Amino acid sequence: MARFCMQMHSGMSRNVAIANLSKESSNNEGKNKRNNVERVELVTEKKMKMKSSSRVLILGGTGRVGSSTAIALSKFCPHLRIVIAGRNRDKGAEMVSKIGNNSQFSRVDFNDTKSLEEALKDVDLVVHTAGSFQHADKCTVLEAAIQNKTAYLDVCDDTSYAWRAKSYMKKAVDANIPAITTGGICPGVSNVMAAELVRAATSESKGEPQRLRFYYYIAGSGGSRTILSSSFLILGEDVVAYNKGEKIKLKPYSGMLNIDFGQGIGKQDVFLLNLPEVRSVHEVLGVPTVSARFGTAPSFWNWGMENITNLLPPETLRDRSKVEEVVNLLYPLVRAFDGLAGEKVSMRVWLLAYVLLSGGLGHQWEIQQLHLSRPFLREALSLEFGFQKSPKVLQLRQGKLFSTVLRKEHSISS
Repeated sequence: MARFCMQMHSGMSRNVAIANLSKESSNNEGKNKRNNVERVELVTEKKMKMKSSSRVLILGGTGRVGSSTAIALSKFCPHLRIVIAGRNRDKGAEMVSKIGNNSQFSRVDFNDTKSLEEALKDVDLVVHTAGSFQHADKCTVLEAAIQNKTAYLDVCDDTSYAWRAKSYMKKAVDANIPAITTGGICPGVSNVMAAELVRAATSESKGEPQRLRFYYYIAGSGGSRTILSSSFLILGEDVVAYNKGEKIKLKPYSGMLNIDFGQGIGKQDVFLLNLPEVRSVHEVLGVPTVSARFGTAPSFWNWGMENITNLLPPETLRDRSKVEEVVNLLYPLVRAFDGLAGEKVSMRVWLLAYVLLSGGLGHQWEIQQLHLSRPFLREALSLEFGFQKSPKVLQLRQGKLFSTVLRKEHSISS
């Protein structure tokens, strides 16, 4: 996975499209960067073998994403010992009753170093879901994981945090532990899709990637205040994109495009957002033009978010306490409309790569969408997050990474 902080020691099997994340790699040689990317290898469940004594600590385990991850992981790997970490004992006890005998609750405040270090004792892997990650000035959990030689995975969706995490690469390598940041769906699986598409274009067709665009559509909040908070906090950030190798800054929730997400979702409006995968695709995969857009439903939420960026100063949207006030005000309304909008996720990653043919024609390579929607999974959106991360947790515990990518690709003469 072309991702920011993936530390794997030299003797460790590498199962995903990953890149040399050393700062020594040239920022101007796109081809050299792409030569460091390895092909995705899908790992079947039969290959997964974990000791019954393996322990996974899910930080933020009483929240929506963390609890969904814990439930999905317990179903996927019943013998795994799961530690639900959070601050609310009542919610923790409720989670333990759902998961069963192989689980326990640990009261942890990750802002308290002693509390965190105590929780990490005898833990093989910590999964950090206690967002939001926006405007966090320290990677406290990652630091503690490295100090305790505990494997690490987070679901960060913030560019600044992700690249701060990358700065710990040498420490993680020296500690001989794997560490992955932005290991969710988007960013996360979306990066795998992009890396595999670039690999297909460059190795199979000898093409030269020119432009890559991420398109995301998410209907429904997943029942999480944290996700809603993250959305508003991102609106306070300038959008960083790349145009022909040049870094540019754009207004958040601008540049609307109407994108066809295929059967079951159709055409949806999407808007520019500042997301980590844009920088990683440019710097690691060497694609000169990259951007990311996001849209939601019902459509008036798009209208509302667009107007928030116009009416509120960026300073207000960067103030976590003020954003929390807005979230507390809007959350009941958002949940009420979740029932009308349904709960769906669709990702489309599009790549334009030129291949010179006779007559001066070229090929355009495109990856189609990955649908993770309620009818598809037969689960709510909140559980979808959990099911997506659970295989990653299992393989990270073994120094491997598993991810399922539903992909279609075709070439179009242009």
